Amino acid sequence: MRDLHDLLEEVNDEKSFLAFARALMDDREPHEGRNVDEVGFSGDWANNDIFGFLEGGIAWAESSGFGESSNRKVAENPWQQFATFLYCGKTYE
Repeated sequence: MRDLHDLLEEVNDEKSFLAFARALMDDREPHEGRNVDEVGFSGDWANNDIFGFLEGGIAWAESSGFGESSNRKVAENPWQQFATFLYCGKTYE
């Protein structure tokens, strides 16, 4: 499986967005139903239910102006902007 960061950087259209979303889903699958550690992580997943996942994505969007303050300028690419939202659902606390 390709690295999620690499796939995220390549998102620029519907096809690459769906490839990223599938890879994110595949990355999540082994964590389904696993216990979380003492700080709430399951492996490298910080948010382990739909509430936490959406909360992480929304927190990133609000704190970054939906990517406008990002060095990667994801706000210029709506496909990558939403892919980043999904990725931050995994990682952003």
